[in-house]
Amino acid sequence: MAQTHKYVLMLGAMSALGAVSTDMYLPNLPDVAVDLHTSATMAQFTMTFMMLGGALGQLVIGPLSDRFGRRLPAMIGTALHVVSCALCMFAPAIAPLIGYRAAMGFCNAAAGVTATAIIRDRFVGRDAARLMSRLMLVIGAAPLFAPTVGSFIGQYVGWRGVFAALGLYGIGLMIAMWWKLPETLPPARRSPHSAAVFQGFGGLLKDGHFTALAVVPALMSAAFMTYIVSSSFVLQGQYQLSSLQFALVFGCNGVALVAGAQVNAALVTRFSPSQILRVAVPISLIGCVVLMILGFTGWGGLPGLLVTLFVIMAVQNASPSNASALALTRHGEKAGTAAAFIGFMQSVIPAVVAPIVGLLGNQSWAMGLVMTCGVLAALLVLAVGTPIYRPGGAELLDRLPTSI
Repeated sequence: MAQTHKYVLMLGAMSALGAVSTDMYLPNLPDVAVDLHTSATMAQFTMTFMMLGGALGQLVIGPLSDRFGRRLPAMIGTALHVVSCALCMFAPAIAPLIGYRAAMGFCNAAAGVTATAIIRDRFVGRDAARLMSRLMLVIGAAPLFAPTVGSFIGQYVGWRGVFAALGLYGIGLMIAMWWKLPETLPPARRSPHSAAVFQGFGGLLKDGHFTALAVVPALMSAAFMTYIVSSSFVLQGQYQLSSLQFALVFGCNGVALVAGAQVNAALVTRFSPSQILRVAVPISLIGCVVLMILGFTGWGGLPGLLVTLFVIMAVQNASPSNASALALTRHGEKAGTAAAFIGFMQSVIPAVVAPIVGLLGNQSWAMGLVMTCGVLAALLVLAVGTPIYRPGGAELLDRLPTSI
């Protein structure tokens, strides 16, 4: 299948379903807390449990896509996303809303994991890394537009109206997939029975390099999700930005994400994914350390904080996209299961790590500290679990399989 702009846009729209469901809702978190008479921490749990639901959804839907193909799980999951949006619209209290958001995360996983598996069905190595970077261009549009749209909707019709918009997004995605999404896993390549599919996780875990490469994107995503979950409270609470001002700042950082993804897509034409990865993670760590220091000391004030966040976001996408491409390259015969494991780690680890900032008081120093710990852990896993920093190690990781 040719790598066309429409193809990338389709996969990007599928992959962005979870991001849009997060970012459009994000500016309304304080309003949710007030309207449902609960605390900021409980409101943040609607984000946490959505990620946990997504983690479970990855484990279930990914292997099933190896058994039944890519289209059917994607269609069913997106349809259930629409149902969960309707339930969230009418949630009477915080506890049901948390449960409905968890269900939404589970359903959203179908579109995301199948999109990743489709990439591995068709591409490996640098081509896969390049395509995943192009997807980041589409996914990066979520921070650009979704918070602004969500803030506008929340201002005029309340936070419940955000879920109506998300339901419409799901309906539109279903229609697009029905007409334009091809099946990339022919019956001859599917797993013969479901039990064998789920047993495939054991084989993946025996591959230490795969496991490490799958954990690195999760730890980097934990740092990113820490920013996503805590930024509204830090910027609107500590620095007194309005809802619209926060949406604009969030959008500027979305520009950094998009620009970084484009740069990474260009770099993989000259450098291998592992060569980029072993440089990108240390750069991210330096940025997070600077952010932490600014938070503790107050140096630079709000401008210093915003500039540092912009730089961190600019290099954010290089690490997850290249690490994921390297991991998927190793197991093309069970791409859905491999994508599910990567997605599971990217859901559960951020879900556990991100709320720590709320427990520490939703201050800028806490956001910087947690982000630093996440990226530092990613660097340690990369250094210990793979040969990427050893002589000849990059070439070993970049070695392509003999067949797709």
